[in-house]
Amino acid sequence: MKGIVFNLLEEVVTLHHGDDLWDRILDQSGVDGVYTSLGSYPDDDMHQLVNTTANLLEIPANDVILWFGRKSMPLLAERYPHFFADHSSTRPFLVSLNSIIHPEVRKVHSGAIVPVFDFQDAEDGALLMGYQSERKLCALAQGFSEGAADHYEEVLDFKHLKCTQHGDDKCLFHINFYKNC
Repeated sequence: MKGIVFNLLEEVVTLHHGDDLWDRILDQSGVDGVYTSLGSYPDDDMHQLVNTTANLLEIPANDVILWFGRKSMPLLAERYPHFFADHSSTRPFLVSLNSIIHPEVRKVHSGAIVPVFDFQDAEDGALLMGYQSERKLCALAQGFSEGAADHYEEVLDFKHLKCTQHGDDKCLFHINFYKNC
């Protein structure tokens, strides 16, 4: 996994819970804790950090991943405003992941392994978003989606219809978008 993800986790934890919690996470997780944004690191390091964070905050690991994804979005919007500027709402932003955002990520972060998304319109007007990744971080995809909705001042009704963590070949999300009132 690319170091930028580890750096984001550190920033989100310290921003919301302080440096002391991050230091405790590093101490208890048994990982090195030194991550450069362009470096590549074992996925197990991220799992250790997430599990330790979950234990210290006394919440499930998937909730940590979801929270992390959502709270990372303002940091990403600040660093990469051009990814957000071309869109006026969450739906077109999400649909641009494969064609615009992930190719750029691969240019900047050589060797990055990014998830693959597919999109369809549901009969009720919602977006059906498929997610495939060997990392099975569907909670992170949901968190990033909800963080993008926060950025565009929208609210999502996000349903997880299928999940690779339950044996499905890919995750399938049913997403409705609403303007935040």
